Amino acid sequence: MENTVNKEWYVIHTYSGYENKVKDNLEKRVETLNMEDKIFRIVVPEEKEVIVTPTGKKKEVTRKTFPGYVLVELVMTDDSWFIVRNTPGVTGFVGSHGSGSKPSPLLPEEINFILKEMGLASVTEVDISIGDYVNVISGPFVGMEGKVSDIDLANYKVDVMIELMGRETKVELELYHVEKFN
Repeated sequence: MENTVNKEWYVIHTYSGYENKVKDNLEKRVETLNMEDKIFRIVVPEEKEVIVTPTGKKKEVTRKTFPGYVLVELVMTDDSWFIVRNTPGVTGFVGSHGSGSKPSPLLPEEINFILKEMGLASVTEVDISIGDYVNVISGPFVGMEGKVSDIDLANYKVDVMIELMGRETKVELELYHVEKFN
């Protein structure tokens, strides 16, 4: 059985405007320092909004929902804390009381609400089995349909057989990119 008990979401504070840079830097550090078993998902909360330009044209823009903040799913250890805390652009964890103290994680209902608002699903909401048919709701294959051939909960991945150029092709997607047919 997979151990997800210690995996929790935390909020980190960044320099304003550096949210995506922090996400990229942290993802690179996780990979180069082999921390994939401790630091999982890094999310910059964003929302799409339609604005009207001065010329009267409608334009879709993406805005940061919480400017200056990034969400990180991790197992809190001294190593994971140190790696996140010392990533360039990070000013600290939200909910820390003192320079060396461990922060408080987000409550499950808080992170589920934020992810749902972004059109993402948390793993606690995933109800997909091998053989299920799914819609791709975000990412590069958005709008396509396919059949689940494999699920990797530990890494939040799902393999889906999608028809591309007239043939079935296995595509690896993030779990939150798919939604089961109702």
